[in-house]
Amino acid sequence: MIRVYGIKNCDSVKKALSFLKKHALEYEFHDFKTQELSREQISSWLKKTDIKTLFNSRSTTYRTLKLKELNLTDEQKAEWLYKENMLIKRPVIEYNSELLVGYNEDNYTKVLL
Repeated sequence: MIRVYGIKNCDSVKKALSFLKKHALEYEFHDFKTQELSREQISSWLKKTDIKTLFNSRSTTYRTLKLKELNLTDEQKAEWLYKENMLIKRPVIEYNSELLVGYNEDNYTKVLL
């Protein structure tokens, strides 16, 4: 089963869901705003990808919290991901043992089709 994590009004998430629907792929959607992610879930993702890929330093939340000024280490960034799911780059797609972060149609085609 394909699991998609993100928020419904995110353009990248909309593109990902559109790709899945276009190719008639079944999926489960987990909305960060209504379903908080566990520390264990995020930790498992960090074992499959690096913090630079998962941590969204271009998000509104990042700017609002003024995190750039803190010059965070990778460990501190991970702690922020646990506390504030909106700092996770979207969408995150889990499929079998694969983890796809962000919208990339070529990667989606290779992994999901």
